[in-house]
Amino acid sequence: MDGTLNGNKKRKIARRVLVSGGAGFLGAHLCARLVEDGCHVVALDNLATGSIDNLTPLLGHPHFRFVRHDIVDPLDARAGLQAERIFNLACCASPAQYQIDPVKTLRTCVDGALNMLKLAQACGARIFQASTSEVYGEPEQHPQKEGYRGAVSTVGPRACYDEGKRCAETLFFDYHRLHSTDIKVARIFNTYGPMMQLDDGRVVSNLIVQALRNEPMTIHGDGSQTRSFCYVDDLIEGIVRLMDAPAEFTGPVNLGNPTEVTVLELARRIIDITGSRSRLVHRPMPTDDPTRRCPDIALARRALDWEPRVSLDEGLRRTVAWFERRLMSGTLMSGAPVRELEVGRGAA
Repeated sequence: MDGTLNGNKKRKIARRVLVSGGAGFLGAHLCARLVEDGCHVVALDNLATGSIDNLTPLLGHPHFRFVRHDIVDPLDARAGLQAERIFNLACCASPAQYQIDPVKTLRTCVDGALNMLKLAQACGARIFQASTSEVYGEPEQHPQKEGYRGAVSTVGPRACYDEGKRCAETLFFDYHRLHSTDIKVARIFNTYGPMMQLDDGRVVSNLIVQALRNEPMTIHGDGSQTRSFCYVDDLIEGIVRLMDAPAEFTGPVNLGNPTEVTVLELARRIIDITGSRSRLVHRPMPTDDPTRRCPDIALARRALDWEPRVSLDEGLRRTVAWFERRLMSGTLMSGAPVRELEVGRGAA
């Protein structure tokens, strides 16, 4: 886990890029950033939890193409999906959603990662794996450093995601050792921002929507559990910098905001920003829900010259404004299906 990125070095644009999970929250933001950077982007998504609405601004762009595909299924070689860089972001990250079909969640993490690695090997592509802070489980080390091996339950309701992501990391590093596959692995901490789903099930979107509707705001436990919330633009910048880093820097590297806040403090800030009349209601803590979560980002600072720039209050204001516009217009949707298997041909 060594290597540095020269912040003044001009980025070499990869012209052909594939993003699995491209219609999801992070995937759509990444696709937009890559198109803006001049890349030809193919987004893969089965639209189980992602939404084609997230990609609406890109659908007519000559450098963007959408392909509806589930990465659990092998990619058909006849599809002609060639790429210089592959970003594997496919897998729902919301516990409320990924626990609905835990076997499918596990297969998306493992079989999906294997299929993406096979494609990367065939194309000679550099490949990024969106891992997660959940690999640390209920941490016994705080803040969490990349060398910490975690305390994860293999039998709880969150294990399908936590253990799936741990196994995906193993696959990536085995491919790197066995086949010299050019890999990058990031452990992503709690991220929020525009394009989160109304029914995402995660704390930021839940509390914002409840506050805007003046509904009771749900706090699990006493609200003393902590999280570290990173605004989506900062997270995407970290991903891009990691993919631009020298080949010898594989990661895993933590990408997240090192500023730790309690869930109760988060709720109070959202009430202040929205002017909500909501009251706080307490519910039991979900099984295996971590009580503390905060990244040590010293490695990202050193190797990528990266750290978050957007404060929590500013990020929340931007996110609240987005949700407010969607709620007022009635356009806030979740996982909307589309008939088209492919949209756009410019990136083929």
